[in-house]
Amino acid sequence: MPFAAASPVAHLRACASLLLLALTAAPVVAQDAPAPVVRVITGANVVNLEGGPHVRDAVVVITGERITAVGPAGQVAIPANAQRLALPGKWLMPGLMNMHTHFGLKLPGATGAALANETDFALSLRMLDNAKKSLWSGTTTVRTPGEQRDAIFALKNSIDRGEHPGPRIFPAGRAIVPTGGHSSEPVFDGIDGADEARHEARRQILLGAKWIKIMISRGIASTGNIAASDMTLEEMRAVTDVAHRQGVKVAAHTGSPQATLEALEAGVDSFEHGYFLTEDVFRKMKEKGAWYVPTIVVSQAGAQEFFRKIGSPPFYLARVQMVGRSHWAALQAAIRTGVNVAMGSDQFPYEPNEGTVASVREIELYHEAGMTPLQALRTATVNTARMLGAEQDLGAVAPGRYADLIALDRDPTQDIRALRTISVVMKGGEIVRHDAEPSLVTLNVLN
Repeated sequence: MPFAAASPVAHLRACASLLLLALTAAPVVAQDAPAPVVRVITGANVVNLEGGPHVRDAVVVITGERITAVGPAGQVAIPANAQRLALPGKWLMPGLMNMHTHFGLKLPGATGAALANETDFALSLRMLDNAKKSLWSGTTTVRTPGEQRDAIFALKNSIDRGEHPGPRIFPAGRAIVPTGGHSSEPVFDGIDGADEARHEARRQILLGAKWIKIMISRGIASTGNIAASDMTLEEMRAVTDVAHRQGVKVAAHTGSPQATLEALEAGVDSFEHGYFLTEDVFRKMKEKGAWYVPTIVVSQAGAQEFFRKIGSPPFYLARVQMVGRSHWAALQAAIRTGVNVAMGSDQFPYEPNEGTVASVREIELYHEAGMTPLQALRTATVNTARMLGAEQDLGAVAPGRYADLIALDRDPTQDIRALRTISVVMKGGEIVRHDAEPSLVTLNVLN
């Protein structure tokens, strides 16, 4: 006579009993986590980005990844087991935060043509190389508004796991482009209508996007009228609705006043480039609390070195020259209106530009366009942390923040070109770069 099959309930009860027996018979012993490394920076002056007095001859205590104490020497206790990093006379400030860069950047020209058949594997390695160089140059956090083939998510996850060095990444996936709209390479198909926009936004959020990038007008690297509006209001609203429900923000590539006003109505959070934006548009952006990421460096004289290097075609160079003057006027209008400005270069942060690197030159140009040095510095520290919603973690040398730091030779609030003297870079308490004492580097970036 065959055995009667056990009921599903009886089977579940038996499994539960066996699990309980196993847990009680062999208790799991928790392993003590290793004590975090304690490092102390001495002798440096901590830059006050709020406009108050700097902390001279400071002591900065770092426990693990975060700062745990900051104050003048003699007023901050130095733990007995601390590893000391003496930086006498240096000026210490938060690492730079670049809100518009593409580690997989590919533009029209000889270099872009050579990458036409780039595989997913080759793209990932190229992006990793660009990320490592960016961190070494002093950019410790980036936002990547629009990358190719979703490789940015794998790159971010690998860096977060500690497998590879690189900056903190707040990623967007592929830009959402209307059919025929702007992209870094010719686009003959894209999204059409609100439903397709929603679908792509949801797909990117599932992959890990913290921002969604939409192309609401043409750009330098495409054909057509940059000042025209490409996306419909319904398409824009579909993206912002889906994104904001998940706590994800939306960035819009724009050169168009009309498109920008429509995107403001749709609830877009930040606007990139703004080549032809006017003072009236910036006033409306300020009223809405929206952000402006100028990327001014790409349309000014310093970018010519980069364009020559990548073999840019004549049509591209002509569009750069055409856009440059109005772009500069837009930046000045933004500064006059007091709209929220966050630094973004649209070049690799480490890319050479007029004797420095793109992240630094972008900040210098804000000063040349009318900002004070302090205001310009805040666009890459305090403001960027606020735009990302990361004020508790980034943007200041203060207890509780990540120890993402750079050291300079001079006070940057008095001379913005002091940013050209970066000689020490730290991310999460690890020393990434130390020009005077390379042996002290604890996180090898360039090899």
